[in-house]
Amino acid sequence: MTVDRRIVIDTQSQCLTLYQDDILLRQFAISTAKNGTGQLEGTGCTPLGEHVISQKIGDGLPANAVFVGRQFTGELYTDELGHDFPDRDWILGRILWLDGQIEGHNRGLNTDDKVVDTKSRYIYIHGTPDTEPMGVPMSHGCIRMRMDELVWLFDQVAVGTCVDIC
Repeated sequence: MTVDRRIVIDTQSQCLTLYQDDILLRQFAISTAKNGTGQLEGTGCTPLGEHVISQKIGDGLPANAVFVGRQFTGELYTDELGHDFPDRDWILGRILWLDGQIEGHNRGLNTDDKVVDTKSRYIYIHGTPDTEPMGVPMSHGCIRMRMDELVWLFDQVAVGTCVDIC
């Protein structure tokens, strides 16, 4: 795995782009926060700025594996399961847990002593059901992707990969 890969997430175009050096490898439609962008804990916003992948969760599991609290529940997502639990915020397939790199902006506390820490806010790049729209902001702060696309991306990046959210 090369460490010269980076991810750019554009919240305006709802697009995630994977680069190696300055070469575009692949682009995906995504879904960021319905509440827009912002750093503060409890807002349901997608945080901006420089991040890194701090942890990769779900390697080797099925693409439709269901996670709660970053743990595989043993469930596999189906349309029936989605119908039975319509209000559940589905985290599927893989998790790329993000860690902010800018102290006081997306890491730690801001100047008002409010939490702006991306990692402690549990902000991930994760899979979502295929019935969920891509290209429009609908998440609770995380970056949602199609399950199969996330599995592909997961295999292309390493812990420490830079993720710029703008």
